[in-house]
Amino acid sequence: REVDMGYVGDVEAVNTEAITLLCDNGYIPVVSSVGVGLDGESYNINADSVAGHLAAALKADKLIMLTDVKGIFEDPKDPNTLISALPIDRARKLIEEGKIDGGMIPKVEACIKALESGVARTHIIDGRIMHSLLLEVFTDRGIGTMVVS
Repeated sequence: REVDMGYVGDVEAVNTEAITLLCDNGYIPVVSSVGVGLDGESYNINADSVAGHLAAALKADKLIMLTDVKGIFEDPKDPNTLISALPIDRARKLIEEGKIDGGMIPKVEACIKALESGVARTHIIDGRIMHSLLLEVFTDRGIGTMVVS
């Protein structure tokens, strides 16, 4: 059965000019994952993909993906197999094996895109945990999965 997803697109390019201008003037921009195609139409783009491309284009120091799971697991059925640091090649293998699936694939692919474009660190953490950003960034072990080069 075919499902019409409507106007869905992929990131082709990122224009950082407006974002840089806002940041340089003390604003914190909120970015929507709607893009404009060559035909002038608006397209919905996966927000995780947009985040990875945006981090890459801005040459960000970090990309942090907040989600509703604890991170990436060696065995998705065993919560004791949380992977603290996941190299890109292993991440790709886990996707191929089906251990990373569904909505986690675009998150991991966004991390890979960012890393391959020069972003130093990428993290996938559980945003439901109080102070999750602080725990991930300022503790030795962290609480989620850091995807690394």
